[in-house]
Amino acid sequence: MIRAENLRHVYKGASGDKVALDGVTFSIGAGEFVAIIGTNGSGKSTLAKHFNALLLPTDGKIYIDGLDTAREENLWRIRENVGMVFQNPDSEIVAAIVEDDVAFGLENLGIEPAQIRQRVDLALDAVNMSDYKMFAPSKLSGGQKQRIAIAGVIAMRTRVIVFDEPTAMLDPMGRREILAMVKRLHAQGLTIIYITHFMDEAAAAQRVFVMEGGRIIRDGTPREIFTDVKEMRRLGLDVPAAAELAARLRRKGFKLPPQILTAEELAEALK
Repeated sequence: MIRAENLRHVYKGASGDKVALDGVTFSIGAGEFVAIIGTNGSGKSTLAKHFNALLLPTDGKIYIDGLDTAREENLWRIRENVGMVFQNPDSEIVAAIVEDDVAFGLENLGIEPAQIRQRVDLALDAVNMSDYKMFAPSKLSGGQKQRIAIAGVIAMRTRVIVFDEPTAMLDPMGRREILAMVKRLHAQGLTIIYITHFMDEAAAAQRVFVMEGGRIIRDGTPREIFTDVKEMRRLGLDVPAAAELAARLRRKGFKLPPQILTAEELAEALK
């Protein structure tokens, strides 16, 4: 579904050039759930903006379902395939009524009104917000606003959804709600790319990219990535709480399996 070949991106500035992506090569299959982690400035958000051609490569290539993002004639089809959800839902909401906001993208595509009505209803139902369709978004919580933003992407029927730190501004309950919804979307066959600072969220993915200095320095399963606690600490990253506790207990002499990731696995090993 997504393939990058030696992808580079350089920001030009008065004080000099800044290399944000430095020769990134990878592929993501249709239906995969990939989390991308890294410290601030590692290149995560710059990479996210290449998935639907909000940014274009300085060098190298990125293809979405075989379409070169650098070719202008591909732009429309790429953005039909890839939807994005950002960290601040207030910056994405454009209408005064919830159902109008979800319909906004469809109206711009010239979809027939009857089909818009059907798609909006299905999208709101998918995010458990049907009861709020006539509400003003300003009256909703942060988590509810983010669900409305996700509904707008669902209504467009994209095949890939890129989440760029979607829970960064939410409380713990809102974060849990959004992650549960992301898991449901993945179970329905969508390709999910999930950028986050929360390692417990990244651990829910099938695959994790670790970025540093504009490069993908590690690519593996959550278990492979997060049970290497020493390496994650070196990179300035957290690990899920169970993996951290297991590492501390091993240092105290507990004989525990090497790849504990969840609280359930730790409890079973201790028992």
